[in-house]
Amino acid sequence: MKRLLSTFIFVSFAIVSATAAAIDEYIDLLQRHCYSDYKQMYRDGKEGAFKYPFIVPGSKSYSNVLWDWDSWLSDVALRQILNDVGTKRDKKEALAYEQGCVLNYLYYTDEDGYMPMVIDSNTDPRLIKPEDCFNTNMHKPVIAQHAALIIRENNGDASWLKDGFGKMKSFVQCYATHHRHAETGLFYWQDDLAIGVDNDPSTFYRPKKSSASIYLNCLMYRELLAMAYIAERLSLKDDAAKYTADAEQLKQNVQKYCWDEKDGMYYSVDLNLRPVSHEPQIIFGHSFVLHEGAPRDYPCLIQRFGVWSGFMAMWAGIATPEQARRMTQENLMDERTFCAKYGVRTMSKLEKMYNLRATHNPSNWQGPVWGISNYMVFRGLVRYGLNTEARLFAEKTISLFGEDIAKNNTLHEYYNPDTGEGIITPDFQNWDYLVLNIIAWYKGKSVVEE
Repeated sequence: MKRLLSTFIFVSFAIVSATAAAIDEYIDLLQRHCYSDYKQMYRDGKEGAFKYPFIVPGSKSYSNVLWDWDSWLSDVALRQILNDVGTKRDKKEALAYEQGCVLNYLYYTDEDGYMPMVIDSNTDPRLIKPEDCFNTNMHKPVIAQHAALIIRENNGDASWLKDGFGKMKSFVQCYATHHRHAETGLFYWQDDLAIGVDNDPSTFYRPKKSSASIYLNCLMYRELLAMAYIAERLSLKDDAAKYTADAEQLKQNVQKYCWDEKDGMYYSVDLNLRPVSHEPQIIFGHSFVLHEGAPRDYPCLIQRFGVWSGFMAMWAGIATPEQARRMTQENLMDERTFCAKYGVRTMSKLEKMYNLRATHNPSNWQGPVWGISNYMVFRGLVRYGLNTEARLFAEKTISLFGEDIAKNNTLHEYYNPDTGEGIITPDFQNWDYLVLNIIAWYKGKSVVEE
């Protein structure tokens, strides 16, 4: 019955997808739009705190700010543009801005490994570094992934990173020392400050250090693999072996604690459990050890919130093939929960918290469709060879952005999943331009991957 249901859901959405002629028209619109103005993301880095050129997310809201995962994913899209239409001169020009994203962050990374998550032209990050920097969030684990992308796309040349790799190692070690749960080996957010998926209920307004986020751990798994790749390019064989082993251990931890066999889904887990005590207490006038007969023997609890980031286990390559199949059939393709006309709802429609409010602080990840979540889910489907579903979500994303360009001559930060209307931030560039990478795959052309 479950298989029949998933088949029905798939067919129903296939019927309402855009025609081939409309898709081709949207592809043409999107390519002309993105190819024509991508250099608006470039900043020369000559103002204020910046030491190197860099890439901004785009739009007036992000006009002169360097953000952590935004710059990385913007660069993945930029590389696709350069792959599609860039000249040798264009690629050479872009390289300074790409490398500068990484080098600006490394410049402000101390020996303790703390790396700021954002740099703007008006504020020196050293002057606003938190006093207790190990008890708040820092740069997401994507700096090595960004560097690895640049190295791979430039014939494996890592020489520009030789002096900075030590700081990158300190950054990863800082996460391992101060942001990792000993019992599970999973990484956690310190708080809900700038976690990328701002109001994900697994972390949003929850106790500090309580959320071993599936999103964070998937990023860290790929970050460790990127560290291994960079170490290899720098001929640091021992480092490469260490990071490879660390990545494999984290993968096993995520599979063990974050996979839910009941729902066929990966979830974040709750670490907010009282420690097991063997000390006697006086209770009801008697001394005894509370719960001594059967103390808890589990280190965390699954958080069964239906949020899109569970599918990042497919993007990261952590899910087994059977798990990926179940996640897709039982969750992704269900129109009652995640599957919308224009892509992936960032929260299941069945969740009590589901809403489509237009909010900036926090940005809303409790239902709207985002270009980046559509892209990450699409990449996960491709990774596991689920090409029929990948093609469907490619068409949904192309239609979403193509309609926005056709109607408004702009792109937005996030969208209504059912109508395709932009909700906030017109003139957005950033990871929306990853639609070009989706188009390249859809057309059977060379694809730049993160």
